[in-house]
Amino acid sequence: MGNRYGRRELLRGSVLTTAGVLTAGCTTAQAGTPTPKTAEAAPRLDPHDWESVRDQFPLTRRLAHFSAFMLASHPAPVTAAIKEFRDGLDSFPQQYGMGMQDFERSDHVRQALAGYIGAKAEEVALTDSATMAIGVVYGGLTLKPGDEIVTTEHEFYSTHESLRLRARAGGAVVKTVKLYDDPARARSGELVAKLRAAVTGRTRIMAVTWVHSSTGLKLPVKAIADALAQINAKRDTADRVLLCVDGVHGFAAENVKMKDLGCDFFMTSTHKWLFGPRGTGFIWGSPAAWARFQPVVPSFSMPAFIGWLSGQAPKGAPGELATPGGYHTFEHRWALAKAVEFHQSIGLDRIAARIRSQADQLKAGLADMEHVRLVTPRSAELSAGIICCSVDGLKPEAVVRKLSEQGVSAAETPYRESFVRFGPSIVTNPQEVDRAIRSMASLG
Repeated sequence: MGNRYGRRELLRGSVLTTAGVLTAGCTTAQAGTPTPKTAEAAPRLDPHDWESVRDQFPLTRRLAHFSAFMLASHPAPVTAAIKEFRDGLDSFPQQYGMGMQDFERSDHVRQALAGYIGAKAEEVALTDSATMAIGVVYGGLTLKPGDEIVTTEHEFYSTHESLRLRARAGGAVVKTVKLYDDPARARSGELVAKLRAAVTGRTRIMAVTWVHSSTGLKLPVKAIADALAQINAKRDTADRVLLCVDGVHGFAAENVKMKDLGCDFFMTSTHKWLFGPRGTGFIWGSPAAWARFQPVVPSFSMPAFIGWLSGQAPKGAPGELATPGGYHTFEHRWALAKAVEFHQSIGLDRIAARIRSQADQLKAGLADMEHVRLVTPRSAELSAGIICCSVDGLKPEAVVRKLSEQGVSAAETPYRESFVRFGPSIVTNPQEVDRAIRSMASLG
């Protein structure tokens, strides 16, 4: 008992009693705490000038970066924020990063994300990746043996493996649906109908991806949500189907709020189309969805610590309690708010339109080539920023290599059936899209 009591008193002192001292020590010179080193000045940003936006990134101009969304380069404001937080942690980690400092900075990040997606900060849980977010959600949702989870063949590994592990641990049944043979010919109504037909009286979760990284097809999430709403209207609250969405390749490429999607859970990383700090992600859940969730990893949140100290189950905002605890790359997490601010300064509608216009330009060019098969649908209804294709007589890795030799950076999709993948974004321009089209034409 003596050792446990000591830990409790230590935690009480560091988290509760001295929180105000730590906060003051980082903001007042009288406390004798050094000030973090000043971050290097960033290049001047004119958010209305796309070349100025591109100048915020240290990407080499020797390449046209159509794969930058994979592991995003940090724009200057994000790099500066990371450096400032890192310098503070390196200079005086105990005073700079512990206790109330993390709580307040993490809350600021939740508020920034909530504003970006049109939600409440209490509904947002912070993670280190989309995979962590997906695993946390599917691991924590309440399910009974025999309950069904409907998913599709077109999900990324993280969803399939999370569902396999959950089924193995708790006896849930995973049903996998094939939505299309040729994504370029897919139709919204048919996609919705196939998913709706897979729902039975035992279905409790529908696990889908907004934009398929394998093909570039964008699911009509709102239409799927509306179809499920009709089914759920006849069910008790505990038996309703929750629509859970991996939103990685739609988030920040499309200007959409959570109410526009109509889903129950939304999981994503932020280092792709948002160009946020690497190693950051989040979960958003509606209040009704969070009510059917139990945390699977202890959170390092104030409500969790207070519950532990009082010997009771923690009570607090679901986003806080669902945020996995432990030590993270705090300088990256805290800098995430700067990535949100950067995007908002440019304009979410302008960014979405910029991506859309380049994607349309590239798809139009590829569709005219006899030796190229365009895999991604042409319509904006069923596509976003990802464009996938194949070249007759060449494997995707060979195409990617030949493109690189011509100054075009593309990628190959990591699936059983692999394609060449492009992702125009705010770091590319129409002239580089033309370069990509010419390079693809040269492969015929």
